[in-house]
Amino acid sequence: MKKGNPYGTHRVIEPQGLLPQPAWKIDNSMEIYDNEVLIDVEVLNIDSASFTQIEEEAGGDEAKIAEIMTGIVKERGKHHNPTTGSGGMLIGTAAKIGPNWKGKTPLKEGDRLATLVSLSLTPLRIDKIKKIQKDIDQVEIDGQAILFESGIFAVLPDDFPQTLSLAVLDVAGAAAQTAKLVRPGDKVVIIGAGGKSGLLCLHEAKKRAGVTGQVIGIAPREASMKRAESTGLCDTVLMANAADALDVMSKVEEATGGAMADVTINCVNIPNTELSSILATRDGGIVYYFSMATSFTAAALGAEGVGKDVTMIVGNGYTRDHADISLNIMRENPVLRKIFEDLYT
Repeated sequence: MKKGNPYGTHRVIEPQGLLPQPAWKIDNSMEIYDNEVLIDVEVLNIDSASFTQIEEEAGGDEAKIAEIMTGIVKERGKHHNPTTGSGGMLIGTAAKIGPNWKGKTPLKEGDRLATLVSLSLTPLRIDKIKKIQKDIDQVEIDGQAILFESGIFAVLPDDFPQTLSLAVLDVAGAAAQTAKLVRPGDKVVIIGAGGKSGLLCLHEAKKRAGVTGQVIGIAPREASMKRAESTGLCDTVLMANAADALDVMSKVEEATGGAMADVTINCVNIPNTELSSILATRDGGIVYYFSMATSFTAAALGAEGVGKDVTMIVGNGYTRDHADISLNIMRENPVLRKIFEDLYT
């Protein structure tokens, strides 16, 4: 059995010298190296920005969506959307574990797991697309994937349906990062509050800001606005187009009495929302871009252009214990769990 690099560099085809995520193409043959895990894949949870882009390109046609997805994997060896640069995650069963695999979490063959690393770096083979669930960005397939030794994952809990676990774990980093960033008394703005990651962030923002804080949710449509309101976690819910920076700024200014946000969390799946987040935030505040539709060039130059001194944080999908933190939200908050069950199971 061939010896592999812990970070999967042995799978990179082009350009040589890169890691699997930034590489254009990787080897998706399913003969494992000595430190890899072979996974029989059941479901792909496509990143929201990526699925939205693919669905728009396909005109909503499921056969065309399947064609685009299989084309990406055939060309690149992974589901790494060339337009959005993002991937997603998967659920499957550990079929074979290399003898020198030393993962961060115990795993045995036969365990059902969700990968917590992006499909944009995961060697993937799609044999058949069985079902596309456009409303929840999930695609059931027959196929296989490779988990590198450095790859993080979660063994699926027994107390959640599979689709619920996948929906929560797909955005686990957002809520866990929110828990780290928000302090008692903070004014917190969550853009995309009615979506999957936004709802989890509402819980952590309210929990951490406390009774002296203020949680403001922003949603683009009435349905998502009502969903955010139904959680009982928002002090105020605003309906606004996240790409309209001046409108977002004006509404946040009014809601905060001119103080603006101490922390702004961007959870949307559309482009051109960088300045909305910046202008909603006070000087010295924090903007956390969880959205994979973010242009960090636009964010950096945009902040410079409007003279805003804010700390901007890249939406790292991983932080310590993020899977446990996010799954525990479902246990702590029965209202949120019911919303997730209605949406994703």
